[in-house]
This record gives sequence, C-alpha cells and structure tokens, in this order.
Amino acid sequence: MENYHLLIKKQKNFFLTNKTKDIEFRINALTRLRSAIIANEKELMAALKSDLNKSEFDAYSTEIGVVLEEIRFILRNLKSWIKPKKVKTPITHIGSKSYIYSEPYGVALIIAPWNYPFQLAIAPLIGAIAAGNCAVIKPSELTPSTSKLIASLINKIYPEEYVSVVLGGVETSTALLQEKADYIFFTGSVPVGRIIMEAAAKNLTPLTLELGGKSPCIVHEDAKLKLAAKRIAWGKFMNAGQTCIAPDYLYLHQNIKKEFLAHLKDAIMELYGLQPLQNEHFTHIVSEKHFSRLTSFLTNGEIRVGGNIDHEKLKIEPTVLTNISWEDPVMEDEIFGPILPVLEYTNLTDIINEIRKHPKPLSLYLFTESNYVQREILNNLSFGGGCVNDTVYHFASPYLPFGGVGNSGIGAYHGKGSFDTFSHQKSILKQTTLFDIPVRYPNVKNGLRKIKMFLK
Repeated sequence: MENYHLLIKKQKNFFLTNKTKDIEFRINALTRLRSAIIANEKELMAALKSDLNKSEFDAYSTEIGVVLEEIRFILRNLKSWIKPKKVKTPITHIGSKSYIYSEPYGVALIIAPWNYPFQLAIAPLIGAIAAGNCAVIKPSELTPSTSKLIASLINKIYPEEYVSVVLGGVETSTALLQEKADYIFFTGSVPVGRIIMEAAAKNLTPLTLELGGKSPCIVHEDAKLKLAAKRIAWGKFMNAGQTCIAPDYLYLHQNIKKEFLAHLKDAIMELYGLQPLQNEHFTHIVSEKHFSRLTSFLTNGEIRVGGNIDHEKLKIEPTVLTNISWEDPVMEDEIFGPILPVLEYTNLTDIINEIRKHPKPLSLYLFTESNYVQREILNNLSFGGGCVNDTVYHFASPYLPFGGVGNSGIGAYHGKGSFDTFSHQKSILKQTTLFDIPVRYPNVKNGLRKIKMFLK
C-alpha cells in the first residue's frame, strides 16, 4: 500500500503560500480546466463509451455538458461570493460591525464513483478550486479508461502540489484516508460512506457524503399519465439505471395503474427501441458482479416489460416488475440498474407511512396536478431533493444545492452550494475603539440588574 503522506504534505505547503486564495488564480485554474475539457471532448466520449457504452449524447448531456455549465456558472458568480459578507449586528453590540468570511479548508480529498465517472469527479473539484483549496482526486477503478484520462488531463494543467489524481482501487482509498486531509468529499454507496465517515472521525475531518437509497416515484390518479410515463422512463433508464437519483421504485394509484403501465411500455419503446439490447447506445452494466446481482431480481414478481439480458455485453433491458411487495429482495436495497418494481396504493397516508419506515431517500418524485397532494408529500416526507412532475432534472440546476439527508448523505453541492461546501464560514466581529460598553464588566455598579436590562 503506497504512502501518500508526501503528496498531502506538498499540497498543504502549497496551500500555505496563499496562492490558491487569490481570486485571479482561482479563475485561471477554472478557465484552464474548461479549456482542457473542451479540447479533450472526443477523448472523454471515447473513454465513457469504452467503460460504460455511453452514447455521445449521453456522455455530453450527463457528464461533459453538466460540468462545463457548472464552471460557467461559478466563473460568473465567484467574485461576488468571495467577498466578506456584512451581516446585521444586534443592539447589544453597538459600535461594532459583523462579517462572514468564506475561507478554504486546505487540502480536499475527492473520492469519486463509477456511474458518472467524469462528472462526479470533476464537479466537486470545481467547487474545491472555486473555494481556494488544493485537491487530491481518487477516481473509480471500475471505469479505467475515464479514470486514466482524468489523470492525464489534470496532471497536464495543474502541478501535483495543487491538484493531483491518484489511480487505484480500495487499497488506494484506504491509504489516502489514513492521511490527514482537511476536507473529504465522497460519492458512493451507503456502506462505503460509513467507512469514510469512520475514517474522517479519527481526525475530526469535515466531510460531505453523497450516497443514495431507494428513491420513490409516486404517480397519483390525477397525473398526466403519458407525460409522466415518458419522464419516468427517461429518469429511470438513463445510464441503464445506474444513477443515484434514479426513481428506484414506483407507487401507482390503483385507479390508473393499468393505463399508466401501458404508457410506460410505449415510452420505453419510444426511447430505447423495440429491442434495447440491440441498441448500440444503451449503457451496459459496469461489472460482472453488478450484473449478477441485478439479474437475480428478475425472478421477483412478474415481468411486465423487458426482462431480457445479454450476459456477454453485460446488458439488461429496461424492465418493469409488477406484483411486488416490500418483502421481495428487489425492495431491500437500492437497485442501481434498469429494473423498476411497481407497487400500488389507494390511500396517500398509507404510502407516506410506508416510506417513513425506510431510510430517508436521496430523491423523491411525485406526479400530480393537485396542490393538496404536493403539500402532503412534501411536508410529510424527508428526502434529499426531487421533482414534482419530473425526474432527475433538479440535479442539473446550479441554483438548487444537491445532497442527501440521513442515510442518503450529508451536505450538498452544485453552484453556490459547491463553493459553500468547500468553504469554512469564519465569523468576525469588528469592534469600535471610540467608546466602550461598561455593562459587560463584572465590576460595574448594579451589574446584574443592568445586564438583565441590557440582554432582555
């Protein structure tokens, strides 16, 4: 196991030069990153095709384009974010002024997953750079082509004492976690998230955990079914369901179940063709291990749509399962694949109570035209974020911080959220020397009475 102590030490020493805090240095670093991404667009698409069979459309829309938009948004706003923010001062502090300074933590360790291997490595890096940090990125070993290209791209534009990429598997992550980074940003599964948090606790290192969970999708009886079906099929089956915020399971109102499932079948065919396994652009499952886990679910309930597999290409058709209950294996953990189990309901309160029994999900999606139903769901269920009458789309807005709650994660990022995540908010009171407030001192006459009046 390699020792990364020297790398972290180099970055900490570079951070102490204060170069990374300079606004022009940050802008230049982000601009260089943007230029490198644009220059390597074709290579990135080829790497994502090699690792996950992503089409050029998927690679650009869900990985490259999202990252470029994030850089554009942050560059446009960074100068205003970086300024100390003046805040109100209470009357008890008369004569003083109050400010909040956003300061970088130092060295950020970013551990990225395999499902969106470029976006989920680079988006946190953008936030780390914007906030003035150094960074070490550990991309996933399960997507070797993309990880190697990230390493090549980053190492060309930044010195290793500023931003560095470390390749390797679990043992590499373990070794990096033994070093004392100043901030940890991890995207991945809940079990690994617990390991990351335990490692961070040893050094009291602050962290963000972007995890997952079983994200529900509820279709109420008054929903616009055809549109709902298309948006759900898109959100669920993009990247072959290997998306942390994909709808994990469907709750359909009993009155519309049959009609909705017919629309869903049509939507899947429209988006992925009559034979999705023959669709050269349909993403494959990342590994044999994940493929075997997913195919074991195909015996649960009844296959309503899809169900065919191609073991050689690690492909699974977009599949819809009906006659499913919470006791089925497919409902135990996050599916993370192109399999969509369907449950039904008649009473909104029943599904609220059922969802509450399980860990808080990363996302929730609700399709309804009723403001009452929206209020009931949004006010009574806790989840990271989500959409009303859409799926997944909230993730792409730089104005909406993205993150989980409870088992689905800690902290948030995107847009200003990324800048804030990688910044410590330092509170400063600037006090006047023109006069003093004697009531705070213990030797003041009738001190208790005066301090009670002053602080009432």
